[in-house]
Amino acid sequence: MKYRAVIFDLDGTIINSTGAWNNAIISFIKLNGIDLNEHSLQKLKKQLCGLGQPECVDIFKKKFGLKESVDQIEQLFEQELVRLVVNAMENNVHFIEGFVDFHRQAITSGLKTGIATNSNDTCLELVTKKFNLNQFFGEHIYNLTDVGNVGKPRPDLYLHVAKQLGVSPEECVVIEDSSCGIKAAVDAGMFCFGINTAGQEDLLQQADVIIDKYHEIDLFRLLKKHSH
Repeated sequence: MKYRAVIFDLDGTIINSTGAWNNAIISFIKLNGIDLNEHSLQKLKKQLCGLGQPECVDIFKKKFGLKESVDQIEQLFEQELVRLVVNAMENNVHFIEGFVDFHRQAITSGLKTGIATNSNDTCLELVTKKFNLNQFFGEHIYNLTDVGNVGKPRPDLYLHVAKQLGVSPEECVVIEDSSCGIKAAVDAGMFCFGINTAGQEDLLQQADVIIDKYHEIDLFRLLKKHSH
């Protein structure tokens, strides 16, 4: 099968913004007077993996017995998340090393490209504007809203991006940094590189190939191998 497209996750794959999401969870929990140890926090993050913001908020309410309505909690959580994302972008968020060169190589090779992210609309809009992502991807930037808030690890988002790019799932290569994202890509029938930007290789084991840096991907060889 000939590869015709590369689909990228966003946080931790294109930009190093994963920490902002994790910090938002911690900050929101502390604002509500809840103190979690590291083990409980990691367990919570795993539970939230791939869920849309409404589902995350529902878990917060039930798990911690929050008195506010789901709508109120969602509004408060989004405010905290946006505050931290804005703060992170002003300080230390940047493109993952090698992304820009790899994307240029993909375009030069005639591949279509797109983004599939679990980010909410507000954060995605902020990041898209800050990093001018449209210059890389045009309008092919998709998130949970495009698939009825059905997030990774379900394959819906990746299948949607492939459809919008006009390619079949088997014609797609995915770059992902999370276990739930990799599961989504694999279940969509796509070839997946797990990029170890977080230094947690054990979470990437379901990927077809695990890499530490973009330059480890020999795109010419990959395309030549799958040229028929």
